[in-house]
Amino acid sequence: MSNQICFPDGSILEFGAGRFDDWCVYYKEPGGPRHAPHDTEYFETMATLAGIYGANRVYQDFVSVYDMTGSQVSSATLQHIERISRTYNSAEEQLTVLKTLSILYYAMIAEENKMNTRLGKKIKRLGIHRLLMENISVKEAATCMIGLKADVIERECRDRGF
Repeated sequence: MSNQICFPDGSILEFGAGRFDDWCVYYKEPGGPRHAPHDTEYFETMATLAGIYGANRVYQDFVSVYDMTGSQVSSATLQHIERISRTYNSAEEQLTVLKTLSILYYAMIAEENKMNTRLGKKIKRLGIHRLLMENISVKEAATCMIGLKADVIERECRDRGF
């Protein structure tokens, strides 16, 4: 299976070489530059969707993808993301959900493949949980774990039931 996703609007999501490994997530819009999306970018989109559809629904959609995420891209998970996206109202929102959950999915796979990781994809879940279920700011959710030791983050996750 290819590690590249081509979205209906011609944009592309893929893994590539980064500073530390070959698991850097890259996104490219048609005619635009290839770049590594920042947490703040897709966290902002998740917050916007939560404002429209409710934090619980958006969080549960994310968790369903989280639960299916392993260390490799799975066609079943990509199909699941497509099914989820079709449950949103407009074609524009469906594409936004498709891209955003795919970016998060790839970011979680990258976390699972980080050398010597103790937390893996839990990092993303904690950030999304704090953003949507604890209603903290996008910036705070994207940066709240910087400088924290893995055992502290693990305890934060455990305290939240994951």
